[in-house]
Amino acid sequence: MTSNDAPQFVLPLVVRVERAQPPARTDALETAARAVLVMLSDDRSLGDGEWAGAVRAWEDARIRKVVRRARGAEWRRAEQLPGITVTGASAEVRVFPPVPLDGWPKELAKLQVSGTELDDPDEPAAALPGQALLRLNPELRMSTGKEMAQVGHGAQLLWRAMPEEDRKAWRDAGFPLAVRTADAGEWVRLTASGLPLVRDAGFTEIAPGSCTVVAAFPRDDR
Repeated sequence: MTSNDAPQFVLPLVVRVERAQPPARTDALETAARAVLVMLSDDRSLGDGEWAGAVRAWEDARIRKVVRRARGAEWRRAEQLPGITVTGASAEVRVFPPVPLDGWPKELAKLQVSGTELDDPDEPAAALPGQALLRLNPELRMSTGKEMAQVGHGAQLLWRAMPEEDRKAWRDAGFPLAVRTADAGEWVRLTASGLPLVRDAGFTEIAPGSCTVVAAFPRDDR
């Protein structure tokens, strides 16, 4: 159970967006979702690990995530801070242990947070067997940075809803997952399905209570 009165922490994520070679949108979304899972399952985030206290404080309040972008020297400075870099086909996302809402490291605080927009050069392929599927609301317009935070929420809710045995298997497989935008008719069914559902707090871009992501467990027969 979380408490809205608890001190507010935020999970920082930084996506590398070089001017000449920006990552593909869907790959950035999937890499961000995996980065959240890697942070949650890292030994440093568990038990008496060095990040465990910050992770617990973060999860005991609102599970806020903020995505910023960096390139060149900014990215190299971000890499020097404690954290984990997760790499996709074209995307690099570095996730950092949670920090107080008003206590960002100066190297991250100066990075741009708004206006991160990425595109897909090609239509994403269908999800593969064994992948978790994070479906975005087709009726909402969000920046790519906002979408990255939302699919991170969805991955986190899915992780917490899994039995321990399934978590271990998913982690051992490298957290296979896919992010796709749902069809309009499918979205209505999904929101009533009982699957993990993200409702946004409404701090940025969209109205409070908006449903943004439905997360489906990995299945062998997809």
